[in-house]
Amino acid sequence: MAAAVAGLTLSVLVGLLWAVVHLANRSALGAERAMALLVGQDATPCFTTDAQGQILYRNRAAQTRFGTVHASLISALEDHFASPASVLYRLQSRAKTAGAAREDVQTRRGQSRLSVSRIAEGRFVWRLDEFVDRGVSGRGADALSLPMLVVNKAGVVLFTNEAMRRLLGGRPKHLDKVFATQILRSGEELDVMATDGPVRAILAEIAGVGERREIYLMPVGNLRADDQILEDFENLPVALLRFDGDGRLQAANQAARDVLDLGKDAHPMVHDIYEGLGRSVLDWLGDVLAERNAGGSEVLRARIGQPDAFHQVTLRRYVDHGRPGVLAVVQDATAMKLLEAQFVQSQKMQAIGQLAGGIAHDFNNLLTAISGHCDLLLLRHTNEDKDFADLVQINQNANRAAALVGQLLAFSRKQTLKPERIDLSDVLSDMAHLLNRLVGEKVRLQLAHVSDLGMIRADKRQLEQVLMNLVVNARDAMAEGGTIRVETEALTLHHELRRDRAIVPPGDYATIRVTDAGVGIPPERLEKIFEPFFTTKRAGEGTGLGLSTVYGIVKQSGGFIFVDSTLGEGTVFHLYFPIHAACEDDLPVAAPEPVRKIVVKQGQGVILLVEDEAPVRAFASRALRLRGYTVLEADCAEAALNLLKDPTLEIDVFVTDVVMPGMDGPSWVKLALEARPEVRVVFMSGYAEDCLSEEQGRVPNSVFLAKPFSLNDLAVTVQGQLH
Repeated sequence: MAAAVAGLTLSVLVGLLWAVVHLANRSALGAERAMALLVGQDATPCFTTDAQGQILYRNRAAQTRFGTVHASLISALEDHFASPASVLYRLQSRAKTAGAAREDVQTRRGQSRLSVSRIAEGRFVWRLDEFVDRGVSGRGADALSLPMLVVNKAGVVLFTNEAMRRLLGGRPKHLDKVFATQILRSGEELDVMATDGPVRAILAEIAGVGERREIYLMPVGNLRADDQILEDFENLPVALLRFDGDGRLQAANQAARDVLDLGKDAHPMVHDIYEGLGRSVLDWLGDVLAERNAGGSEVLRARIGQPDAFHQVTLRRYVDHGRPGVLAVVQDATAMKLLEAQFVQSQKMQAIGQLAGGIAHDFNNLLTAISGHCDLLLLRHTNEDKDFADLVQINQNANRAAALVGQLLAFSRKQTLKPERIDLSDVLSDMAHLLNRLVGEKVRLQLAHVSDLGMIRADKRQLEQVLMNLVVNARDAMAEGGTIRVETEALTLHHELRRDRAIVPPGDYATIRVTDAGVGIPPERLEKIFEPFFTTKRAGEGTGLGLSTVYGIVKQSGGFIFVDSTLGEGTVFHLYFPIHAACEDDLPVAAPEPVRKIVVKQGQGVILLVEDEAPVRAFASRALRLRGYTVLEADCAEAALNLLKDPTLEIDVFVTDVVMPGMDGPSWVKLALEARPEVRVVFMSGYAEDCLSEEQGRVPNSVFLAKPFSLNDLAVTVQGQLH
């Protein structure tokens, strides 16, 4: 009501002033007389100023309230409220354009309203209405025993009551001189920077007039954190941790102490309990406390308690007795993290395997063309020719390259295996002489195998490759000599075995251990030793495919491989193969077919050759024509089917690649056999035979020829299909 009356009074006054000033012909004397006539006896302080803020006239109330010594309005009001210059400049600027302006300000005596109106060019009249008895923010606030202050939105202190001035030892100019933190939340406990040191108090804040903030302090004693534990906190079946604002553990219930092996009086920092995954745990807790982060969950590795334990930690901010803190809910996530690591490792090895398999396929096509054309050249040369030795070298190195590609296929588990029931003891006995030759003179080999080990199902030739690679690696790890032990053992697992991100199911196993006393493998390299092309040997001493081949063969055989190593002491490789009991479904192992001699017969068949790689197709076509066959060529399945539309065309054998752009080999062959069921088939591929096992099972009279193949291999395979 008082503000409304003041506003109405000012409006009437301004109108009268305009009239009087104009009647006085705008002279200084006339203006002063006009002001004295209108506001001289007004109980409210009034001033007139020029554009620079110099006081031209002040009424009796202004003289009584502010004196007469001040030449400018700024100096007159500087002890009345904070930042008078900025307030006066802001109001005068608005009055220049709008004609009038007003603003409520907080003063030491309470709430005031400063009004200004432009009465002439470069002339302004000011009126200061004070409401000293309004609320507790003014004179009444000095009587409060609670410390309080008023600040504007920029943090400038506009008013402090007597209790606050006693607490702080004076009147501060800014909020950062009062509190240790600039983040103030109503209802929370915080430190106040008093004259005798920090004082704990609970803050209460209410919104004031004109974006002002009224802040009250309620001093509290030093409460113990243990006294603030929630009801039933100790006996809850969920693991709970409570941290203060600095990240120190204040309390942990029984479930949390059991999980982390914590003593009841232990109060470690949060970063001593958990290891952050990609960020500081203390920073995360600080973000939650400052409400920059709502909380959320993270899976963290525990630094204390069980080794290699992972916990899902969920943080939430809370306030208890005015003190903010962070509550952590802990759940065991070790099993989940193990599954995640297994999945990541599986995806990684699968990706490497796909890459290796793709490289092997492309290289097999190249090697087929190289070795094939080399075979064609050798047919035209004899031992006496000067180029014969060079051609033999090309042929031998192509075969070596083919062996390396075979190792890539072994790792990617895309090689062709011929599994059979074998006894590991028999395999070791048969290999004893060969392994002794491999280790050399400085290294001694000890073989120890038990009887009644049981039969396993594996490819004997590939299993021998596994043992040779492990023994050679063990030999290379002992440059100064030593002993390599290769031993077998029958093992029964009554419970699943978990290690190295793998799970070995319960059952009977035949195990092999290859132990050396070499230099050992550093821990950071143990997870990489089975990856292709990873080697610790110097350049030229190895391809990095030995252990990756071992890994692929063991996995493709249904087994498991683990490694233990200690620097300076040696390494142990553990191989687990499931025992394969005999059953009626087991078919007798077929005796290996004898190598058939090539019988060259001119004009003994028509071959349809389908191959998308031009160099391979050129070699195969020439090789078959040299053996007397009539060869029709096609570079894709669609072209082959177009040729077969001629019903008068007689074909004896289809020789086709498996993987081709467009329609693949098995698909077009099945279509062609509908009209020509008597035609026999030879499938070629740079991948393993498994790439077509399901389709080939439905294709009668078909065989598989793996790339790279020689001229002799191709001729024998095709002739076998014709005879």
